Amino acid sequence: MHTLNIVTGGKELSKASRALIMLHGRGATANDILSLAGYLNVTDTALLAPQATNHTWYPYSFMAPVQENEPWLSSAIDIVQQTVKTVSDADISAGNIYFLGFSQGACLTLEYIARHAQRYGGAVAFTGGLIGDALYTQNYKGDFRQTPVFIGTSDPDVHVPVERVHATTQLLKQMNADVTEKVYPNMGHTINADEINLANRLVFDPQQ
Repeated sequence: MHTLNIVTGGKELSKASRALIMLHGRGATANDILSLAGYLNVTDTALLAPQATNHTWYPYSFMAPVQENEPWLSSAIDIVQQTVKTVSDADISAGNIYFLGFSQGACLTLEYIARHAQRYGGAVAFTGGLIGDALYTQNYKGDFRQTPVFIGTSDPDVHVPVERVHATTQLLKQMNADVTEKVYPNMGHTINADEINLANRLVFDPQQ
């Protein structure tokens, strides 16, 4: 099971008006994902990056039967929930909480917000989709109230089938999220400059 270990950056949480929760990919670290913040419009933002035990949020593919990834998956979702509570306890409202993840962290980001839909500041998923061998829609509830969400991915991607990305986008839109999806031909399992620019314009723009 995961233990709560949040690496922080950016503005001190007690002095920030908004917060960004950043979720790293498989085999990576909280510091790895925090390093992305230098490319994002997140000045005056508290940055919180929980660290997965053994650098992995759940052991198998995000499209494996859910039970195969337990208890790690439920523990990972709980770690995100505890991180959100840390931000809420600092008197930052949900409308000023943002999420960002890459790969396994992008899947976890999307899974968490779909299970706890409300008006957030926004969410960015660099190569990810909702988790499970199928979409278990009974797990997803709430109204995003037009929360901006950006999902970018490659087609093909070695870990994330583009069909799951499309299905994720459709489900989030049905939950009233303002989703922008962009598929990049043969990009590979990485993040490109266009994705960064779109994340900044669509999600992190303070004028939103």
